[in-house]
Amino acid sequence: MINPVYSASESRYESGMKYRRCGKSGIMLPEVSLGLWQNFGDTAPLTRSRDIILHAFDNGICHFDLANNYGPSYGSAESTFGQIMQSDLRPYRDEMFISTKAGWDMWPGPYGDKGSRKYLFSSLDQSLKRMKLDYVDIFYSHRYDPDTPLEETMQALVDIVRSGKALYAGISNYPREAAEFAYRYLREHDTPCLLHQLKYNILHREPEDEGLLAQADNNGSGFIVYSPLAQGVLTDRYLNGIPADSRAAKDFSLKKDSITPDMIDALKELNKIAEERGQSLAQMALAWVLKDRRVTSVIVGASSVEQLKTNMQSIRNTVFSDEEIRLIDQLTR
Repeated sequence: MINPVYSASESRYESGMKYRRCGKSGIMLPEVSLGLWQNFGDTAPLTRSRDIILHAFDNGICHFDLANNYGPSYGSAESTFGQIMQSDLRPYRDEMFISTKAGWDMWPGPYGDKGSRKYLFSSLDQSLKRMKLDYVDIFYSHRYDPDTPLEETMQALVDIVRSGKALYAGISNYPREAAEFAYRYLREHDTPCLLHQLKYNILHREPEDEGLLAQADNNGSGFIVYSPLAQGVLTDRYLNGIPADSRAAKDFSLKKDSITPDMIDALKELNKIAEERGQSLAQMALAWVLKDRRVTSVIVGASSVEQLKTNMQSIRNTVFSDEEIRLIDQLTR
């Protein structure tokens, strides 16, 4: 089947999407960004991936978040995105904010993992080829590597930006002390950190509790959230136990023993709060992250257009009463 020629919706910036300034920069990101972590690899139908990505863009999502090893298999999410970029989105490149990362294992041997200059440069070159791009808008060090001097990792980010292969630099999954070093080093070398990307959700409060949200804000950096739904836990999927086709049932990225009877009871109570707000549990979980104005954007995955549509509705109500916050804290703290 030959796809019709794609023409982006003329109302894509009038669909209700809102945008937030990214730290002390000129960049505005949509409140909801699309992440290609798990549902866009070579095990997923290309037509489905295309439909999701184009629907996102048609509705104001202009930020697409990738990494070198997203798939499965490694690299295949970037290859999928590259095919869609080439066939459909090329005319709109200047409207798009595209990220990728390197820091986790990607290929065998000592130069295919962690934070060395060689790995970061080599990985980005490969990513650009897969995505059929001349540059990415932001390139992240995907994790702190205690075995590589931070000066080497940060200088690699500086030089990548100076080379034109990325417009901005970011960090992801950095602990507080390493993040402070990164902010300072990048700022002193005229390449300020644009974003810190971390896992943050109702059930996982470490960025808030450890001061990483405040740290990013104090350093003029944006803050972007992944796993806002706790890999599907904060949806209606687990309200009655563990479905056979769920991530927890596969016991891989989400462990089966993490879905305890107490957890299910808490999810049911959270779902009641969401219903009273006129939201699904997933929509409330996304709105809860976005209630904090220090959060620039929340990254959602999607396995269908309908799921993406539902999640995008979360931005309609991101205000929580003191009583709602108290009840949510009581259930999850």
